[in-house]
Amino acid sequence: MLLIIVGGAILSICMGLRQSLGLFLQPIRADMGVSASAFGFALALQNLVWGLAQPVVGVAGDRYGPRPILISCALIYASGLLLMIWGGPVTGLNLGAGVLVGIGIAGCGFGVVLGAVSRSVPAPGRVQALGVVSAAGSLATLAIAPLGQSLIDHAGWQVALAVYAALALAMVPISFLVGGKPTVDKLPVATASRTTSAILAALRHPGFIAMSLAFFACGFQLQFITVHLPTYLGICGVSTEVGALALGVIGIMNAIGSFVTARLAARHNPKELLALIYLLRTLTIAVFAAFPVSTFSTLAFAGVMGFLWLGVVPLISALISNAFGLRHFNTLFGIAFLTHQLGGFAGSWLGGVSYDVTGSYRVAWASMVIVGLLAFLLQWSMNHSDREPDLTLQSDAGPPR
Repeated sequence: MLLIIVGGAILSICMGLRQSLGLFLQPIRADMGVSASAFGFALALQNLVWGLAQPVVGVAGDRYGPRPILISCALIYASGLLLMIWGGPVTGLNLGAGVLVGIGIAGCGFGVVLGAVSRSVPAPGRVQALGVVSAAGSLATLAIAPLGQSLIDHAGWQVALAVYAALALAMVPISFLVGGKPTVDKLPVATASRTTSAILAALRHPGFIAMSLAFFACGFQLQFITVHLPTYLGICGVSTEVGALALGVIGIMNAIGSFVTARLAARHNPKELLALIYLLRTLTIAVFAAFPVSTFSTLAFAGVMGFLWLGVVPLISALISNAFGLRHFNTLFGIAFLTHQLGGFAGSWLGGVSYDVTGSYRVAWASMVIVGLLAFLLQWSMNHSDREPDLTLQSDAGPPR
């Protein structure tokens, strides 16, 4: 229970900060004169670095345990936020917000935290535990987003980022409460040859490939909304306070949705639940983009999208552990998550490019609908029943669903 609480707190701070960075687009743009595409590229780079770093920190977490990874990456996270203040439009955005924050999120985000929780919970309650941690992982957004907007309005974006950096540093003492052992006693040591074998087995698994490709659309949609929704609302005449409130609504509804999804996964096929989430998200995006934007439609959109936001994480975690066990969970989650972050890179950057070129976000909204429908078809067709017995222990994962 303690690890679930601690993991949820770390994940909540990590994701709350990350999901609120879109609030800084307009003030940094006005102060530094950077374009929307330049800011979008920095956060797109963050997603790319996050994705590329995730398998690396996953391997390290499997081998050395979560505690050193969490502590070191929390320090890197805070350093990136501080560099955004003093590094200028190129170094501050690309190296600070892009590279350093991306590495920080990789180490303090889902892969390492969910790996630690997965190994501490018996198989029958594992999906529910992951759902609770994922749910808690969005609660801080409800406070961090409005806090950031208030600080930007009354003290300036530099002060807001300094406070964000202090919150990132708060993950360091919390991380000392996470166990230092890399695995439970039943699991074999992660050698280089075993890690390579696990990766190759996953890349030969058709279901793993289909799931990972569908995960691309998830990143594409969510990162566009995180980065560009506040600016889009401003274009439509909706106040910045509503934009910050919408991010908070996403956070609280994500907590509810993640918990509900995990409960459903205990009774229903996780791959079909995952496909339905992609479909419902896409339909919600299409409806929101097709009608005039108002405060009510914005908050309703945020509520529905929030409910569907990160419920995918416990489902994907369950599919990976069922097929491959827990010994290489962090590594394989990192491989799948890389495609999610490639989608996030595309959604963040191309959203800014479409706005700079066309003066609107219409092309970006249409693109999100197309990739979302493709994700639904891919995920629904996934063959998840094949299991890799040489990589897992029966006591770790239970029978395939």
